[in-house]
Amino acid sequence: MLDNSVTKKIEDFVYAKPRSIQEIAQHINKNWRTADRYVKEIEENFGTLASRTFREGTRGALKIVYWASIEKISNSVFQEILEKDILNAKQKEDFSAFEIFQYIPEKNKKAHIRTAKNENEAGGLEDFFKILLNAKKQVLFFSGNLSFINVGSKKQTFFDIIEELVKKNIKIKVICRVDIAGKQNIEKLLSLNFKHKKELIEIHHRSQPLRATIIDNQIIDLKEIAEPTGKIKELDKKTFIFYTIKDKEWAEWLSRIFWKMFSNSIDANKRLQEINRIF
Repeated sequence: MLDNSVTKKIEDFVYAKPRSIQEIAQHINKNWRTADRYVKEIEENFGTLASRTFREGTRGALKIVYWASIEKISNSVFQEILEKDILNAKQKEDFSAFEIFQYIPEKNKKAHIRTAKNENEAGGLEDFFKILLNAKKQVLFFSGNLSFINVGSKKQTFFDIIEELVKKNIKIKVICRVDIAGKQNIEKLLSLNFKHKKELIEIHHRSQPLRATIIDNQIIDLKEIAEPTGKIKELDKKTFIFYTIKDKEWAEWLSRIFWKMFSNSIDANKRLQEINRIF
């Protein structure tokens, strides 16, 4: 049976370097057919691995499995432009989520706008919490400094929802800045691994512009904040814009961008060790 521990064992093994199915089978103590089936499941459900068969159709056929970020990410000129802009940007001001939203078919998207002093007052989180709790396999977070985990009501915050996901054995991956400013948030979230004796939450350090969530490679939730400018005929209140996209093709595309960032960035635990040596 392919569970999260076996998935992680295969992912970690392949992450180090490309592997043959036979090598993976030996690594997890399973036969070739079982290892091949596990790889296919990981490819379809998580998007972290990809494979290629050489000399297919011959007795000497060789199937190689590698980390998916090696693959070409974008399938159109528009996606290639967006990919380049996202990977080159560092701050949330450097990229607008609307640049993605505009290309999604009308039937697969919706947006709502709220003006408020902060995200707690903007409201609307209950519906998103319900969507998150319906995750079946994996949730990917693009964040700034993980401050969003404290957002919510007195009854329920993002942190509470993530803990519920951990209890359900849902894999949680995060890309955010791991620095002094966000240290407390990082440690708070990682503490759930220790509390529940699981290694489901992984955080990697990277400065990037997106504030987004991808659920099961199916649903994207994007957020952007427009700050008041003080200029005449421009925004005079803080405006929160939330985009919900239910489009598998675009969700898989953004997932591949996530994995490219994730695989090329440092693990939060290593980063925290260095920070704690100084402070």
